[in-house]
Amino acid sequence: MSLLGGIEAGGTKFVCAIGDGDGRLVESERFPTTTPEQTIARAIDFFRDRSDLDAIGIASFGPINRRTGQIGSTPKPGWRDVEFAGRVKSELGVPVAFDTDVNGAVVAERRWGAARGVDDVLYLTVGTGFGGGAIVDGHLIHGQMHPEVGHVRVPHDWERDPFPGACFFHGDCLEGLASGAALKQRWGTNAEQLPPDHEAWALEAHYIALGICNFQCVLSSRLVILGGGVGSNPALLELV
Repeated sequence: MSLLGGIEAGGTKFVCAIGDGDGRLVESERFPTTTPEQTIARAIDFFRDRSDLDAIGIASFGPINRRTGQIGSTPKPGWRDVEFAGRVKSELGVPVAFDTDVNGAVVAERRWGAARGVDDVLYLTVGTGFGGGAIVDGHLIHGQMHPEVGHVRVPHDWERDPFPGACFFHGDCLEGLASGAALKQRWGTNAEQLPPDHEAWALEAHYIALGICNFQCVLSSRLVILGGGVGSNPALLELV
């Protein structure tokens, strides 16, 4: 039986998995994201004794450089310019595909999830940050660099919301206003601690809806999927 490996490389945790060509899960493991040396080594060790692996796909937090297989200018301490895909390929001796976590998510949704049969779909993840991946006419969008949808500008009513924004680069871009980090800075607690009727959710939905309007003007997606620790909150989905 041919098997495929997958690594979901997140900012707080890694998930490694092995499955067959029909999408059935054979084995998986998750562990915290620590230093690059420790975390990538642990991921490689998970696959090391599997001689029946045909290939491995990596869906990583970013930004990434698909050509060099490196993590790019991430604000995550210690991970900037880290060699990732090449190290996995050289140590395990199998072909490796390398892309962003959101692109991995939108491809998975189209193959196995909510977007099956849909050729134009946008996946947005609202968690610690704010990211997105899109498929247009059945093709995954890449471009010269991965589209950083979280760093678009949205209208900011300073009287209603005097919060200056949490984005490391731009202050009050979409990520700076609507990410999990922004929620925590604005309200002093994590999203999971906020009750469903808290005023934070109406404001969060407002910014996410503005972002979706921007993206729809460009992409004209038939389906928009919200994911991530913040984005998948049922109370938020209804408000958006």
